[in-house]
Parts: sequence; structure tokens; C-alpha cells
Amino acid sequence: MDKIDNYNHTITLVERKSIVISGVKKIENFDDEEFLIESTMGYIIVKGNGLELLKLDTLSGNVSIKGKINSIAYIEDKKPSKEEGMFSKLFK
Repeated sequence: MDKIDNYNHTITLVERKSIVISGVKKIENFDDEEFLIESTMGYIIVKGNGLELLKLDTLSGNVSIKGKINSIAYIEDKKPSKEEGMFSKLFK
């Protein structure tokens, strides 16, 4: 069992300009519009504009991101893939 599983999971959003997430296991991928984060409570997608990783503390499981935050969403029970999302939109 990972040591980080023992950490509490919190999200602190300040005026849609910055976000701090605790209980982070790892960052799967990110760019200036989207972060895919694996937390102790499941996968989280943070979307926005001009997103930038400010701080990653792997020992305590904390991540700080700045930029304009547009949405925060949890994804249940599976790791999302960008290809799957693209194809499901095409064939709807």
C-alpha cells in the first residue's frame, strides 16, 4: 500500500486563480488546458486556461496549480484516455 493512501484528500480553490490538491498519488499528464491527476479518491480532471504547475510535493502528496480554473471533475473506476474521449464524441 502506498504511503500517500494515508493522507487526507482536499481541494482548495481560490477565486478560480489557483488550486491546491492534497492526497495526490501522481500526475498522469498535463498541459496548459488540462491536468489529469490520480488522487487517493480517484482520478481528477482540472480544466482551464493558462494552467501551470506551481508546486509538486511527492512526499506529502500535494499539488499546486495556477491559471483560470474552469472545471474540476472526478472520474470513477477507470483511467480516462484522450483517444477514447475523442472517438466517443465522433460516434455519438
